[in-house]
Amino acid sequence: MATDLHELLRSLRVWDPATTELPAFDPAATPAEPLALFTEWFARAVAAGQREPHTMALATADADGTPDVRVVMLHGADADGWTFATHAGSRKGRQLAVRPYAALEFYWPVQGRQVRLRGPVTAAPSQEGQADLHARSTGALAAALTGRQSDVLDSVAELARASEEAWERARREPAAPVPSWTLYRVRPEEVEFFQGDEQRRHVRLVYRRAEEGWSKLLLWP
Repeated sequence: MATDLHELLRSLRVWDPATTELPAFDPAATPAEPLALFTEWFARAVAAGQREPHTMALATADADGTPDVRVVMLHGADADGWTFATHAGSRKGRQLAVRPYAALEFYWPVQGRQVRLRGPVTAAPSQEGQADLHARSTGALAAALTGRQSDVLDSVAELARASEEAWERARREPAAPVPSWTLYRVRPEEVEFFQGDEQRRHVRLVYRRAEEGWSKLLLWP
């Protein structure tokens, strides 16, 4: 099996020209702050047909410093930070309670681009979290109402029963409150934009928060 995996890995191509177009990227022509560039790159990823461009890897750590990572959905980004949501009692919620710092990464292979950011995390007021939840789909509300995220599950049948009840309530009460549902905001101290290059001369532009505004620098690939 190990040999089969090795052969499979060797057979795969990165940034296949049939599905990938690597845009030119001139860091000298970038805006003064990262949100504007992120918005531009996000829109270009959508236009290029990138599937689920709003998904991102979220890295946190527990009280002992042991790292954890999972894929979540971006709920928004503005001058105050990049937002995502989860239950306060979930594993990531508990980790953020003791270590309120996180890293995010977006990967858009259709254009060979990555955006990485890290910084302190704050929980938005409860009313903002509830408003964010109720602006989403019935399925999102049902999932939130199911609750008990990251707890031990005895059986798939137990999940099915709880989910069915949650779906019924979500349809019946589209504004049903979920007190544990929390909107988290990452206020980045650093944002990196990575543009892949066919000859492996990748461009890495980093924004770092300064006392006033942002500074910019380049990194070796």
